[in-house]
Amino acid sequence: MTGTTQLLTLRDGRELEVLTMGDPAGQTVVFQHGTPGSIYMLAGHAEAMLERGFFFILTSRAGYGLSSRNEGRQVASVVSDINEVLDQLGRADYVTVGWSGGGPHALACAALDAGRCRGALSVAGVAPVGDGFDWTDGMSEENKREFADFVAGGEAFEKSIIDGYEQLAPTTTENCLEVWGPWLSEVDAASLSTPEKIAAFALGTSHAFVKGYWGYYDDNVGTFGDWGFDPSAITVPVGVWYGDNDLMVPVQHGDQLVSIVPTAVSHHYPAEGHLSIFSEFRSEIADEIAAFHGVN
Repeated sequence: MTGTTQLLTLRDGRELEVLTMGDPAGQTVVFQHGTPGSIYMLAGHAEAMLERGFFFILTSRAGYGLSSRNEGRQVASVVSDINEVLDQLGRADYVTVGWSGGGPHALACAALDAGRCRGALSVAGVAPVGDGFDWTDGMSEENKREFADFVAGGEAFEKSIIDGYEQLAPTTTENCLEVWGPWLSEVDAASLSTPEKIAAFALGTSHAFVKGYWGYYDDNVGTFGDWGFDPSAITVPVGVWYGDNDLMVPVQHGDQLVSIVPTAVSHHYPAEGHLSIFSEFRSEIADEIAAFHGVN
């Protein structure tokens, strides 16, 4: 893998794990991983886009990987962390791409950092929990059980987090497909088609938990709580990429985001799933990143 990893110290004393890849003279793209995840979760996609001349920044969100925990964080809290990283790396404006649980964090940048964030892409990203919106319809049974525990809160929530940690933290190249099997549709399992892809996904998962489960805990508290911003107030361009064969973030999440984000452009591909939407449309996603940066 091409890239440079480092730990940056933030103003409040926390450390944030950062991976940078690509041409420093290129346009800045901030990738935001899913739940759980780490700097390595989307590194393969970034590496495959290097020919486009972008400069990629990937962070392990607070509490994941080697990043310090930011107890009590909301989804919106990621914006100040991203800005500090950009400042320390000498970067100006950026486009952000959030996959899965990273989708809300990309939207936070679009909503709260419009002076610097040129646009955001939500790829298989979740929508806010709300009245009249069935968050779990179409999810795997594993996800439905987790959702019920998260909503219940208290001991049920904490037990579900620890169970998830114990199940996912030991992910390796050898057991990856078995561990993730309950969450993978056929098209997603097929997208992990080579040992290299499986190894990258396994590393992105296991590295998330090297310091424990607090990143996973805080992500879920944030996702199921108040995001700290209003998606309907976003003014910068937003691309919403999603498919119908997604057992982790079903199709209605994409539909919901398209309906509530006023600048949203729908990229709905019914045949795709949670992983395959990124793998199969990587070139088109790169095109939209370039368009948001105003590059032909």
